[in-house]
Amino acid sequence: MPVSKCPKKSEPLWKGWDEKAQKNGLRCQVYNMNGDHYTGEWKDNLRHGKGTQVWKKRGAIYEGDWRFGKREGYGTLSLLEQETGKYRRVYSGWWKGDKKSGYGIQFFGPKEYYEENGNRYEGSWERGQKHGHGRFFHLDHGQLFEGFWVEDVAKCGTMMDFGREEAPAPTQFPIPKVKLLDPDGVLQEALAMFTKTEEEGGD
Repeated sequence: MPVSKCPKKSEPLWKGWDEKAQKNGLRCQVYNMNGDHYTGEWKDNLRHGKGTQVWKKRGAIYEGDWRFGKREGYGTLSLLEQETGKYRRVYSGWWKGDKKSGYGIQFFGPKEYYEENGNRYEGSWERGQKHGHGRFFHLDHGQLFEGFWVEDVAKCGTMMDFGREEAPAPTQFPIPKVKLLDPDGVLQEALAMFTKTEEEGGD
C-alpha cells in the first residue's frame, strides 16, 4: 500500500509580517511630532529592559529599567535647567509601575534642581511619595532630619545640626544638646517602676 505524506500547513504570510513589524530587541524609536525619542530594548511593541527615554517638551530624561512600557527597576531622572541648558539629576533610585518605589535619593535645590550643595532626601518611597524611614538633608540651613514619612509627610523623627558651619544660609541658633542631669538616677527609677509593675502583675 503506497504511503503518502502531506506537507505541513504553512503559517499565513501575515503572521510573519506582523512579527517583523513588532518592536523587539534593541532599536531606536523617534516620535517626529513632538521630538520625544526612546533608545533601548523593546518587547511586544513596549519598552522593556534597559533604555533611555527623552521627553523634549517636558525637558526630562529617564535612564534605566523598563517593564512592559513602564519604568520599573532601577533608574535615574534628570530635568533640563533652562538657565544653563544642561540636564541635572533630580532622582536616583527604584521605580515600580512608573512611580518612585523602594529606596531612592531625590535632590532639591533652587527651582528643585540638583546642585552640588543642594538639599536631598534619602530613604523609602511608595507610589511616588516619601513613605517609610528616611533622611532629609537641609544642607542650605545646615540641618538633618531623620525619621518616618507617611504619604510624603514627615510624621516623627529627630532634627539635628549637620554641616552648619559650611551652610550658605545657616539657622540663627544651633540646636541645643539635651542631656540628662542624672542618667543613672533616671535608669534606677525606671527599673524600680518596671519591677513594681511586674510584681503587681504577678499577684
